[in-house]
Amino acid sequence: MTTTEPLVLGIETSCDETGVGIVRGRTLLANAIASSMDEHARYGGVVPEVAARAHLEAMTPTIERALADAGVALTDLDAIAVTSGPGLAGALMVGVSAAKALAVSLGTPLYAVNHLVGHVGADLLHGDGLRGAVGAVGELELPTVALLVSGGHTSLLLVRDLVADVELLGETIDDAAGEAFDKVARLLGLPYPGGPEIDRVAAEGDPQAIRFPRGLTLPKDLERHRYDFSFSGLKTSVARWVEKRRASGDPVPVADVAASFREAVADVLLTKALAACRDLGVPRLLLGGGVVANARVRELASERASAAGVDLRVPPLSLCTDNGAMIASLGAQLVANGHAPSGLAFGADSTLPVQQVQMH
Repeated sequence: MTTTEPLVLGIETSCDETGVGIVRGRTLLANAIASSMDEHARYGGVVPEVAARAHLEAMTPTIERALADAGVALTDLDAIAVTSGPGLAGALMVGVSAAKALAVSLGTPLYAVNHLVGHVGADLLHGDGLRGAVGAVGELELPTVALLVSGGHTSLLLVRDLVADVELLGETIDDAAGEAFDKVARLLGLPYPGGPEIDRVAAEGDPQAIRFPRGLTLPKDLERHRYDFSFSGLKTSVARWVEKRRASGDPVPVADVAASFREAVADVLLTKALAACRDLGVPRLLLGGGVVANARVRELASERASAAGVDLRVPPLSLCTDNGAMIASLGAQLVANGHAPSGLAFGADSTLPVQQVQMH
């Protein structure tokens, strides 16, 4: 095995994307993704059983596409990495089963890794075709505060060592930010997924038109939930506001509602993340997750980080959403740092804590 620049294939199936990535050390060779989003659109959200079945159908073609893109064969691999949690249990099982089958048939070391820490690992990658990175250039410096925002997770981490020391500072106590985007979009009559639709409509609206609440930011809340998030109250506030307009017979200014909601989410995310940077004396912030594709979140992050003297890093947009490349990247770092493989006894863990970077 090549331990300095290992060739690693990563499999990611925590939600509705079947991701297979291949890296050589920190160089991205392939990032193949098959999404079942269209199948979930009719239900207005991800249906776990539908996602699991879609992963089953997409797994082999996506692996084959990644190998072709990278120009390598399965027998060339030094290791295989797979998301073992957190995520949807049934979806995770498909990826874990596929990774185990490959590892056994090839006699290749297998690394079971944490999905959330994988998002941080995405920032290490470089290579042709990676566009859209924001903020600081060069190597990722540690420690760093990482804000991960997606449909299923809103988490604030302190990363002292990518493969050995990750601390959960705070997380959502109810809806994740991406989930709130989907629910508000449905309320406004916008299609699923809600994030891109809210972003599109909000571009024509006034973000200051309506002052929606910022969850867990009052002094009494900050005592117990300084770094935690809550978006359920915000979602309900938007619903009550829209219902009141409709009951009075007035038209709903969809663009203004979308822009004001988006502003509230972005404001809370960045306020708490930069508070963590300040409190901990860590002048570095990394963003990850699908909600980072939101234009206002990136814009406000850039503005606020610059004003606070914090170096901001945002991986290329193709690596912000769930993907196999970030899992391969984390696996490659485990190999390079001499960590032993996971073996075959581990299972899928839908609530895997972020402190556990690797399962054994």
